[in-house]
Amino acid sequence: MSDALKHECGLAYIRLLKPLSYYHQKYGTAFFGLNKLYLLMEKQHNRGQDGAGIATVKLNTEPGHQFMHRLRVGGAQAIAQIFQNISQEVGELEKMYPDIAQHPGLMKGYMRFMGEVIMGHLRYGTQGKNNVEFCHPFIKPHINPTRSLAMAGNFNLVNTDELFARLGQHPNNTLRESDLGAMIETIHYYLCMADDSNPAKLNIEGILKQATAHFDGGYVFCGLIGNGDSFVMRDPNGIRPCYYFANDEVVIAASERAAIMTAFNVTQEQIMQLEPGHAIIVNAAGEFTNAEILAPRQLAACSFERIYFSRGSDPEIYRERMALGRNLAGRVLDALDNHLRQTIVSFIPNTAETAFYGLIKGLEDYLKDIQVKRILARPDMPEEEMRELIGRRVRIEKIAIKDVKMRTFITEDASRNEMVQHVYDITYGTVKRGEDTIVVIDDSIVRGTTLKESIIKMLNRLGPKRIIIVSSAPQIRYPDCYGIDMSRMGDFIAFQAAVELLTDRGQAGKLQDIYQLCKEAAANGTLDARNYVQGVYESFSDEEISNKIAQMLRHEEVTAQVDVIYQSLEGLHNACPHNPGDWYFTGNYPTAGGNRVANRAFMNYMEKQEGRGY
Repeated sequence: MSDALKHECGLAYIRLLKPLSYYHQKYGTAFFGLNKLYLLMEKQHNRGQDGAGIATVKLNTEPGHQFMHRLRVGGAQAIAQIFQNISQEVGELEKMYPDIAQHPGLMKGYMRFMGEVIMGHLRYGTQGKNNVEFCHPFIKPHINPTRSLAMAGNFNLVNTDELFARLGQHPNNTLRESDLGAMIETIHYYLCMADDSNPAKLNIEGILKQATAHFDGGYVFCGLIGNGDSFVMRDPNGIRPCYYFANDEVVIAASERAAIMTAFNVTQEQIMQLEPGHAIIVNAAGEFTNAEILAPRQLAACSFERIYFSRGSDPEIYRERMALGRNLAGRVLDALDNHLRQTIVSFIPNTAETAFYGLIKGLEDYLKDIQVKRILARPDMPEEEMRELIGRRVRIEKIAIKDVKMRTFITEDASRNEMVQHVYDITYGTVKRGEDTIVVIDDSIVRGTTLKESIIKMLNRLGPKRIIIVSSAPQIRYPDCYGIDMSRMGDFIAFQAAVELLTDRGQAGKLQDIYQLCKEAAANGTLDARNYVQGVYESFSDEEISNKIAQMLRHEEVTAQVDVIYQSLEGLHNACPHNPGDWYFTGNYPTAGGNRVANRAFMNYMEKQEGRGY
């Protein structure tokens, strides 16, 4: 998307079911698990560039030796740094013992991350804190392996304060300010309460049932216990994605199916999606179970995964993004009065490319229908005219090119705004000045800042008569609280447009009315009972808000007419039938905590308070 937006994290889990010597003999390397972990993490690098971390548990460790290890690194190059660190450790060992790589058991004893149970995490910080201390995994160390816990995940919880209060705990700042802090403390509490008379038979299913009964949010999390037990669990609404693969050698889980397909060379059909409310559990003996921990609720799988966040190499996601673009062809044609000859179609940014192809296919279908009808209506059409007719194509140009990241040492706002225009560069000579219309498709429009200050002003330099911005997603109207960094109501251009419409029509007092309803609900403890913010939009059609957004995006320097076309909710659900979660578009949150977050975000807006609503 053209607006920078941090979003969900990525998770990778590997449980080796055979001794390390087995993989050395079959695959020629004792580093089979670590190599696959590296691939899983790199193939999900799109999900986290604020930092990364890994954790390992070694099975059957002798008393007095460390059984759990963790490494975390901050920054965009964290994955490379982690595995470079491991490589250096291998190199140092090989200097002392040149043939040690031929002895997996010895390697396991000397190397920290040579273990049978491993997980990796890619972090996107939804809280704006990118310190390495906030990188996953978190650990709760203990001298007793059955009480040692490492955890990582892709989630946001909206009731962390309640969880800490329930436990009666006063954690340090890192735990207090992290959703994972609340989660690991809760699970560790019930882990410590469990009967450990038989460490080989920890009741992980029972522990998870007790702990997660109190969670409100969207989540997939992974846990490694020092005795070798491990688990991966998904929230009961299926908000966050999780896929797994199991055979007699490995059990694998990851946030994206295509990552598993690539890393392990398996087919789409061999990979399962973890059901909502379920957990895959592998005990220390390597026994695998798929257990229902919480009763599944109405499915609310995140539709943004399909629109933008997940990599488009997944076969289903690729088809769905094509469908999102194709769905918009009719609305684009209506806006153009079906005049395609003087229309150029392109896309910004590169992540919108698949939806662009779908839009082109939809427009081409229209041209084919016209060609067939005209040929059938005039069977005696001259050859030259027929060739001209069947030779018509949708005009496609690479109009915008993402340039290097622009930086400026100048602090004045005017100078900064001028520099922002040049984040993208344009291909000159592609547009007939004063005649052509440019249609540009984007994944979604969140804040609209980059569109207004950079993209539209840049396109206007080409001299088009009209610029139409097309969003493959519907209007984003409400904050997210389940893993995406969209938490401030005033950031959304759709909300800003609704506020301006209320002001234009003399109805600005409605905002104060909604604010009073929120305050009363907060006072009596019912802020999660209803999403009052929906009242901001109820007087306006989607088209009215889109038209207002177009006005807001058109900078005073822009001479071209500017229009905005959004995906409809119906089009979204038709294209992405298995991911119906749409609360950021509709305000219909799958958990009560979502209502509380929306109302709190609106109160923050009215009170001019910074920060997220949870």
